Amino acid sequence: MSRGRVLGIIAVIAVVLAVIDQISKNWAEANLEELVPQPFIGEILQLTLLYNTGAAWGMGSEITPVVTGLQLAIVVGVIVFALKAVRSWGYAVALGLILGGALGNIHDRMLRDPSPFHGAVVDFLELPNWPVFNVADMAVVGGAILIIALGLFGVAADPAADAPAAESPGSPDATPEEPR
Repeated sequence: MSRGRVLGIIAVIAVVLAVIDQISKNWAEANLEELVPQPFIGEILQLTLLYNTGAAWGMGSEITPVVTGLQLAIVVGVIVFALKAVRSWGYAVALGLILGGALGNIHDRMLRDPSPFHGAVVDFLELPNWPVFNVADMAVVGGAILIIALGLFGVAADPAADAPAAESPGSPDATPEEPR
């Protein structure tokens, strides 16, 4: 798959997910009361608005700028990896998921209160015995799971790199052609 097509897949998925994430967070802020659980799907899924200044599960809330910097580094790493190594549809989808999720949460950290690089991420989806999360978190986790699955099934990020090189007719390893 061409570099342009890979980047196109990544970009479309990332932008769509980041937009869906922000729309869902704006809806949550407009319709939910902070820290008041609302049943959504019975007891399986509740909607509970909270503001997370940390990373996963609220860890690192006292170092929000560092968390933001790490997320920005992940975005740069995903883009560089995609430019250099990815020619696989599956990896393009996975990286689009990770990039879209990272961008959704970076948006919160950069633009939400209390100040740039110190903003709180809006979380509102709550499963039993699990931290509250958002659409961006689901995208990042889904992309990571997809990368692990692709690796376990032996799918290469660049299938052409794993293909044997074509031998030139004059090379010592080339099989002789049969006379016609």
